[in-house]
Amino acid sequence: MASLLGEQLFQISGQGPPPSKDFFQLVITKNEIIWTSWKISLRPGSRGIAPRQLKSTHHNFLHDKMLLHEVTTVFGQRILEYTKSLCEGRFDYLERLPDDLLLRIVSYLQLKDTTVLAQVSQRFSKFCNSEKFWEQTVRNRCAEFTSNMEGIATAMGWRRTFFTFFHKSNNKDQQ
Repeated sequence: MASLLGEQLFQISGQGPPPSKDFFQLVITKNEIIWTSWKISLRPGSRGIAPRQLKSTHHNFLHDKMLLHEVTTVFGQRILEYTKSLCEGRFDYLERLPDDLLLRIVSYLQLKDTTVLAQVSQRFSKFCNSEKFWEQTVRNRCAEFTSNMEGIATAMGWRRTFFTFFHKSNNKDQQ
């Protein structure tokens, strides 16, 4: 499973809370936390200031109250908790599964269960709404699908094809 972990475990960036216009980036690697901030100001003395970058080991980050507070202020408590869990070695391997492997696993689920999976995280929501997912759904679950329909599905979109042609006929069969 360790091979699923790249050098970079997580990255997020965004603007700080108002009134600040400063920009922040948090990068978590296997060995360190990198906190970068860019001062955004229209004041003449502030132009051209280089970004400030702070690097910290996971252990030091977990004990740096000032940095923990900054991460919470900019990105919120949920991101702080996720960052802390990564620093403590608690990785979410399911989130890191390659799409091809996830497609294979999801093919064993009932379609109604994939709607629940889509609510688990942004990644799963994006995955369960992807063309790749819906193409597999149509190909594997719709007995009436023929190779002649492939062009239509590609042009219309696989999800739309499922709900236009196959979902209706499956509901009639169940009644």
